[in-house]
Amino acid sequence: MLGLPDDIRACLFDLDGVLTKTAKVHAAAWKQMFDEYLKGRADRTGEAFRPFDAVRDYDEYVDGRPRFEGVSAFLQSRGIELPEGTHHDPPTSATIGGLGNRKNDIVLRLIHEQGVEAYEGSVRYVKAAREAGLRRAVVSSSANARDVLHAAGIADLFETVIDGVVGEREHLPGKPAPDMFLAGARAFDLPPKAAAVFEDALAGVQAGRAGGFGFVVGVDRVGQADALREHGADVVVEDLADLLAEP
Repeated sequence: MLGLPDDIRACLFDLDGVLTKTAKVHAAAWKQMFDEYLKGRADRTGEAFRPFDAVRDYDEYVDGRPRFEGVSAFLQSRGIELPEGTHHDPPTSATIGGLGNRKNDIVLRLIHEQGVEAYEGSVRYVKAAREAGLRRAVVSSSANARDVLHAAGIADLFETVIDGVVGEREHLPGKPAPDMFLAGARAFDLPPKAAAVFEDALAGVQAGRAGGFGFVVGVDRVGQADALREHGADVVVEDLADLLAEP
């Protein structure tokens, strides 16, 4: 009834774009931060200002990745080198750490102003998984995952959260490396083949495939079904409710 292989015993859900309608908020925060930085750089150097593309650049370089890795990946794509700094740099610092923290300040403000809404179909699916006796975890690169879950009113649906805080503490590489999802499976004392991954990010789907998970569900919110399949999704749906068997 859940659209999964019979031997799946746990569901590992990405947060932004899969469970909650926060992917667009993150994309807007990345764009605001990078455009402000790139415009200032262009004004200083005289080079042309080329803005951050909230679809193409977001999907390719930052979606699904830990925040500071996303900053580095995008800057590398533009041939820009900045000092690494630290994860505690102030948001005004012209470092990888500073830009990452500037983005975080923006996204927290947007979430506070706009609130957080869960996808109704995803909530139905997670509840059905719980009723079927499957284990349930959120696996997200975001350091704000727990706050977002509580704001959306769905924190009680999950048994554990592997987020950016856990990733940094345990030195887990971010997606597209599978380590975050592997930590989710370990939390339930299950092998990867007994768990299903649910992802909307290309890097996340790639991580699910690289980790040898039993099933990888691609969630297509922005019209990238083919790319999700190319990166390793076993099935692609527009909403998790599409996986539920009709009564």
